[in-house]
Amino acid sequence: MGADYLGGQFTAACLKVGTSSFADFLAGSAPDLPPGADLPHGTTIVTADFAGGVIMTGDRRSTAGSMIAQRDIEKVFRSDDFSCVGISGVAGLGLELVRLFQLELEHYEKLEGRTLSLEGKANRLAAFVRGNLGGAMQGLVVVPLFAGYDEEIGKGRIFSYDAAGGRYEEHKYYSIGSGSVFARGSLKKLYTEGMAEGAAITVCMQALYDAADDDSATGGPDLTRRIYPVVAVVTEDGFRRLTDDEAGEYAQAVVAERMESPGGPIAPLRQATT
Repeated sequence: MGADYLGGQFTAACLKVGTSSFADFLAGSAPDLPPGADLPHGTTIVTADFAGGVIMTGDRRSTAGSMIAQRDIEKVFRSDDFSCVGISGVAGLGLELVRLFQLELEHYEKLEGRTLSLEGKANRLAAFVRGNLGGAMQGLVVVPLFAGYDEEIGKGRIFSYDAAGGRYEEHKYYSIGSGSVFARGSLKKLYTEGMAEGAAITVCMQALYDAADDDSATGGPDLTRRIYPVVAVVTEDGFRRLTDDEAGEYAQAVVAERMESPGGPIAPLRQATT
């Protein structure tokens, strides 16, 4: 490195005897730069239950600082036949966590001859998140969102997590990521109990659009490149991911509606009774 790089700051640090940890090196040389500052990050995931199960959608953008790192990253995955998982945070670690989680569930099923309960799957994912606590303390945070169809009670369920592996069951809907506050506000106005599958997908698409409208790290539907949110549906029939054409139909309908009403659909006010 040249002596003029960051005022020679890294030159002296490189010659200093220390550990082989890059995180330690960065903390001592540039404490204002967290280890994950320029790593690709995934952002907004939205999920909601409906009459037949649960929907999970995720935008396709990953960012590295203020730059778009990738326009078509996937953040929503099948974890097994009756569940799905979405990731937010450092993309590389998140993808690795998902692969290990998928393998864990498959391994259990092969050894035991049956699948874990949905509650058991949620607990196992919490253990994986807790295992990354050291990385999370250094800025390499990964937070998943887990949802599935509980065959024992016959309904969809949603679980959120914190960076320390805390597991929390959510009801009706939830969102994670940088655009989650905007998505959740949208869901709060549009969600209704017992929605049909198509209506639930549209509501989640609307929530992602609202997130992208106010959060630069969340990507909206890219009609030019035909890049649409990933949509997963989990019912008593199992996991199903919508094709790009199917997801595109919902995305294009939402965009067309926003051309007429940029702020999105207006939630009806409850009629006062006299």
